[in-house]
Amino acid sequence: MKTYTHLLFDLDHTLWDFEKNSEETLYTLFEEFELGAFNKFSCSSFYRKYKFVNNVLWDLYNKGKITQKELRELRFVKTLTGLGLLPHEVPKGISEAYTDICPTKTAVFPYTHEVLSYLQPKYGLHIITNGFKEVQAIKMSASNLHGYFKEVVTSECCGYKKPDKRMFEHALGRINVNPKDCLMIGDNLECDIEGARLSGIDQVYFNPEKTKPKKGQKPTYEIHCLSQLQEML
Repeated sequence: MKTYTHLLFDLDHTLWDFEKNSEETLYTLFEEFELGAFNKFSCSSFYRKYKFVNNVLWDLYNKGKITQKELRELRFVKTLTGLGLLPHEVPKGISEAYTDICPTKTAVFPYTHEVLSYLQPKYGLHIITNGFKEVQAIKMSASNLHGYFKEVVTSECCGYKKPDKRMFEHALGRINVNPKDCLMIGDNLECDIEGARLSGIDQVYFNPEKTKPKKGQKPTYEIHCLSQLQEML
């Protein structure tokens, strides 16, 4: 394996367990906003529908087809109207409540802290994320991740989103390092892996679900558990 000096980590779905934290938040919102009173869907159906809608909207956001404001405004409207509510029945404030609660959740993937503690003395560790600056800062603080990282680069701050190579170039400039000396670790084959590859950065595809990549998608390395980083690096 090549020698690297800096490691770039994605945050959501790679270190911070977005699905678990989001599910906990949505179950709370189901109760607080009394969504069961409509008798049209269950709590689990609400979670599954939201997950689908949110993934679609984030894909559009990453491609620059919708704004942050549109993403936040649309995800609960599309979820709840898709489950049978009329637009005027969508509870006011539910999107804001989600944004307030979810980032304070603390679940991270197994071995996150052990691996980061192992890597920190050996490498410069950095975050590169398409998430929003304020929200990502809350997540990292709540889950005790801030102390491991020197730079946190968000798309909101640099003006570009992964997989745009300009975001990676911006991060490399902030760190003052050459692409060949960096390794990107992320869960998204398009944003993290392809974006890094186009920027001349080797990649580790974090694939806990063991999803088969599409034809032509071949990351430099692939892992199914973060503990494997400790074996590799």
